[in-house]
Amino acid sequence: MKLSGLLIALFVLPMFAWSQNDVQYYRPYDKRGANMFETPKSDMGVSGDFKVRVGANFAQQFQALDHENKADSVATSATDPTNKNKLIDLSNGFNLATANLNIDAQLGAGIRVNMITYLSARHHQEAWVKGGYIQFDELSFFNSDAVDRIMDNLTIKVGHYEVNYGDAHYRRSDNGAALYNPFVENLILDAFNTEIGSELIFQKNGLIAVGAITSGEIKGDVVALPDLKPEDVDDLSKKSPALVGKLGYDKQINDDLRFRLTGSTYYTASSRSNNIYGGDRAGSRYYLIMENTAAKTDANFYSGRLRPGYSDKVFSFMINPFIKYKGIEFFGTYENANGRTSAEKDMRNATQIAADLIFRFGKEENFYLAGRYNTVKAELAVQKVTTPTGIVEYFGDKNPVTINRIEISAGWFLNKNIMAKVAYIDQKYEKYPSININREGKFNGFMIEAVVGF
Repeated sequence: MKLSGLLIALFVLPMFAWSQNDVQYYRPYDKRGANMFETPKSDMGVSGDFKVRVGANFAQQFQALDHENKADSVATSATDPTNKNKLIDLSNGFNLATANLNIDAQLGAGIRVNMITYLSARHHQEAWVKGGYIQFDELSFFNSDAVDRIMDNLTIKVGHYEVNYGDAHYRRSDNGAALYNPFVENLILDAFNTEIGSELIFQKNGLIAVGAITSGEIKGDVVALPDLKPEDVDDLSKKSPALVGKLGYDKQINDDLRFRLTGSTYYTASSRSNNIYGGDRAGSRYYLIMENTAAKTDANFYSGRLRPGYSDKVFSFMINPFIKYKGIEFFGTYENANGRTSAEKDMRNATQIAADLIFRFGKEENFYLAGRYNTVKAELAVQKVTTPTGIVEYFGDKNPVTINRIEISAGWFLNKNIMAKVAYIDQKYEKYPSININREGKFNGFMIEAVVGF
């Protein structure tokens, strides 16, 4: 065991005496957290005394996927003739087991501190802190009736936290935490990042309003950006914050019917390295799919997804309807994303549509069948390659590419803390240039996943 792992164990084990205590205003890490979005404005019947809750998530997959493409041979470099478009040979086997450590400390009535650590992830096999924040749902220390009335409907979050853009991030797998996701993988265009900032959430009679301002970066940074270079179209000495907004309605109409509809937006004028579409250090569940023979599990951790490379300027919006009638659920995503790098003059566009249909049945809806259709149409960044004849060719956003995925899954909650899933996946790549590794690419097969959360 590494020293860091030993220190974590020595710190955590004495705290398990508190591990079964729930805290106020939080989203449980077990089945109770499924179909929960923003944390509820309810103390959940828990006292406001000081307490610490320690929990964890674990996930393990068995992968049986095959892939193929019809891309032209492209040399790795001018001195290395290795074909970088040759796909790596895959076999059936187990993926890296992933784990999260969840710590929630209640510091007083309506005051909670959260920290999540990836103990093992695809991109970081060592322990790596995802983020941490403090959340206020009560401000009783002001001893003000007026403040108390405001906080009846308001939540304040400050720290390094998961950006609340869209609703899809509430249903995605986050490293070891996969109980909320009825499927094995996340969306093709996966909007997820942790950024430093503050967020206000207003909830009243079904109305939801969110406003946030963040750093627009995945990590803290106080170093001045370099001066403008000839190929840059922006003044990189400027750093702009990211602005996040959400407006929606979420109501349990009656015992059988729940309806939710939200619209969200994310905007940053300029960043050193924005990662709203590339901030997932846990990586894709599809290990090494559509990767070349030089690929590594940790370095090529976005297999099967699309990273548009909007590192400088980003403007995106997402619309998410959610309807649950008895055991039948529908969750939809419409997303339009625009962005560019500092070297690009024009914004590039990507459009995503996803539709999830889930049928839950059995005692306490412990079983489910689910289907997802996900499609993305995107303009690629201009790239330079060297062909076998030595000719340098470029391709980019003149002809948008398309990625289509169908995933059919079935799952079983053995109890509120243990879940098993099996899924069939079929994904195809269309309109990619002949010199791109994804040219007429496709992959399909089965995956099995076991998940624990508490």
